[in-house]
Amino acid sequence: MAGPLSHIRVLDLSRVMAGPWAGQMLADLGADVIKVERPKVGDDTRGWGPPFLKDKDGNNTRDAGYFLCTNRGKRSLTIDFESEQGREIVRRLAARSDILLENFKVDTLQRFGLGYDELKLLNSSLIYCSITGFGQDGPRRASVAYDFMIQAMGGLMSVTGEEDGQPGGGPQKVGVPIVDLMTGMYATIAVLAALARRDTTGQGDYIDLAMFDVQGAFLANQAMNYMLSGKPPRRYGNGHPNIMPQQVFACRDGHVVLAVGNDGQFAKLAQVLGVPEWASDERFRLNAGRVANRDELLALVAGHFATWTRADLVAALEKVGVPCGPINAVPEVFEDKQAIHRKMRIEIPHPVAGSVPQIANPIRYAQAPITHERHPPLLGEHNAEILADLGFTRKEITDLAASGVI
Repeated sequence: MAGPLSHIRVLDLSRVMAGPWAGQMLADLGADVIKVERPKVGDDTRGWGPPFLKDKDGNNTRDAGYFLCTNRGKRSLTIDFESEQGREIVRRLAARSDILLENFKVDTLQRFGLGYDELKLLNSSLIYCSITGFGQDGPRRASVAYDFMIQAMGGLMSVTGEEDGQPGGGPQKVGVPIVDLMTGMYATIAVLAALARRDTTGQGDYIDLAMFDVQGAFLANQAMNYMLSGKPPRRYGNGHPNIMPQQVFACRDGHVVLAVGNDGQFAKLAQVLGVPEWASDERFRLNAGRVANRDELLALVAGHFATWTRADLVAALEKVGVPCGPINAVPEVFEDKQAIHRKMRIEIPHPVAGSVPQIANPIRYAQAPITHERHPPLLGEHNAEILADLGFTRKEITDLAASGVI
């Protein structure tokens, strides 16, 4: 069954992570996504290894895991923007596309005659999404940005990491490029909303999306805590500023995460630990009291947890509905019985490697289930196919390749 976006074509001029993540999401949903890359070089992330995908003989290919995680489902077309012939191909593709994604530096595509104002003259219904570090206007508009830098500037690192004065204390980045990923998700939402509007108005739109703005937006409760109190949020390590007890605790044979979310769950925790009186203790009965007496409570919980094995504690708390789980390493995530049941790890056939491992899209549709049939493309794999669709002859395609345009 065709995916919900099988009628949509996306021209993906983006590279690295934020834009390609949006492009992959749209491809997963069924869109025909054409990924435009530099001839001979491709997306920067193709070379961001090791590790690299290995071919059937066990030799490294030129595609790193970084590229493979964010480009499945797309067709690859190489184009040299420096040539007028290359720019004309982009224009012809834009004229036939529903969505264009790009994350070039501000004004770059305008210099090539490929900005929104130029392309909307060819396709008034085009939805053109520009992703930059700081947006199309403002004093930082021309500044280059990467995820790590925006995590720092956008406040995320100020609330991530162990408390000052504790072993290992200090700001930390998140272990995945979360600003890139969230920007890709915001871009996906934005273009889909613009598609919905286009269905009623017939008009395309221009979307200006900044990583810095996205990071500010998903400070969420931490930003609101500051706005309400006037107090800058601080790092609590693995703790939570508003809900208690939520923390990492050591058992006899390893660590677990406890994530009590309400007073009822706390009462059940106290019962399992053999201290039901905690639920009526004025220091701990309500969440506000537990937050005020966090250090005392955490020490008490830690003392009890240290007497349990991980498996026994998790099983006992799971039985009464108190959220508690082990800290899994990445391999353990995909070995978990739930991950296996939900088929989180999949394999997609690959022309060079035989198959390539992927993490399945988490969306589960009842009527139009997502399928993963197209591997992350080889560089320029679909040049001839895409250009033929545009009306180029075989000789014209050969000439374009010989001249380095594709």
